Amino acid sequence: MSSQLRFFILTLVCLCATSTALAQAWPQRPIKVIAPYPPGGPSDMVIRLVADKVQANLKQPVVIENIAGAGGNIGSAQAARAPADGYTWLITTDTVMTVNPHVYKNMGFKLEDLKPVSMLTSFSQTLVCNPALGVRNLNELIAKSKTQSLSYASGGAGVPGHLSMELLLNMTGMQMVHIPYKGPAPAAQDVLANQVPCGLLAGPTVLPHIRSGKLVALAVSGQARSPTLPDIPTISEAGVKGYDADFSLVMWAPRQVPDELIQKFRQALLDGLKLPESVERLKATDQVVIGSTSEETATRIAKDNAKWGAVTKKIGLSLE
Repeated sequence: MSSQLRFFILTLVCLCATSTALAQAWPQRPIKVIAPYPPGGPSDMVIRLVADKVQANLKQPVVIENIAGAGGNIGSAQAARAPADGYTWLITTDTVMTVNPHVYKNMGFKLEDLKPVSMLTSFSQTLVCNPALGVRNLNELIAKSKTQSLSYASGGAGVPGHLSMELLLNMTGMQMVHIPYKGPAPAAQDVLANQVPCGLLAGPTVLPHIRSGKLVALAVSGQARSPTLPDIPTISEAGVKGYDADFSLVMWAPRQVPDELIQKFRQALLDGLKLPESVERLKATDQVVIGSTSEETATRIAKDNAKWGAVTKKIGLSLE
């Protein structure tokens, strides 16, 4: 055996031993999770739900830091630049990695700067219309959109509702004008007021109005029916075969964080998420617990990056 080969093997053994020792000792101080959106959104909700449980598991405080701006890019960039010591993590909607690269000229970081830990939960969007429009199902909306000028509301340019609806328009030949709002709540209010006839919006935002009869739910965007609206079909079930617009909340780590730390943190998260009370609370917000592996998450992100890249290119979406 050559001296160079011996040196390489010795170095590799030392690195593995150091990584294992680091994982065994970690954590020894508070853990920070960056949520790159304002407080109160889905990612903020999920990490705050499990923070106490993770803290009890790892015996260290979990501190959530909201760093909003640029569709999640600002907080994500800060996480990407953090030391790879397991004390800074990032929770985002998957769109930061599947949509933002196609629509922002400069995100402030590269996709390879971050490593997926787990897809924690999935959620879909709900297609609703004001009763005054007179449509009761998706086929009636498709037919009406081809005979008169219609518009739809979303929570903003590039958000899940916007992209999901553009995918639907593309697959059906529908024509509807996009009216973006600063969040799903004001969008829902204008659909309620019939200022805009329809919207593809987050389930929890429109659920009370569906139950009261003030909005008509036509379909949900995901592969499976919503846990809060089990009687409402998916868009695929309603006739647009192959349609799928599920979204997810994903935990990330700086690229060089050792795999041993990633697995330890992932397990602490899943132990909290999969408790019956956590599952039920998340169902009430239209989220389903997933808990995928790093590899499964990377595969899904790559698939959705290609899908949404095609949609954003078709509609010419570009954001600063």
